[in-house]
Amino acid sequence: MVDMTREEFEDAVRDALDEIPPELAAMMDNVVVLVEDDAPADDPELLGLYEGTPLTERGEFWAAGSLPDRITIYRNPTLALCEDRDDVVEEVAVTVVHEVAHHFGIDDDRLHALGWG
Repeated sequence: MVDMTREEFEDAVRDALDEIPPELAAMMDNVVVLVEDDAPADDPELLGLYEGTPLTERGEFWAAGSLPDRITIYRNPTLALCEDRDDVVEEVAVTVVHEVAHHFGIDDDRLHALGWG
């Protein structure tokens, strides 16, 4: 398990979000990105989770009163999976892209076909 403080991990998540092309970042709508230490008990090795309504499924009046979508990146499972800090930074970047893609309506099958595991 890699030793990395929560602040350092949050910095890695922020850096990964900064790598999203500006034209895509501008299209992200009503979504918040959070860091949690532990994944849900029913899936303890989960690295990230998108919860919400993908942009492709939102109707014209969707946003009225809707809570923001949530992207959660899980710190401890990521640190347990990785061998060093560079691995953590790379895995966080992949996980962020994966979850942001879900926000845009891209499913796991398509992500795997694109090489984003």
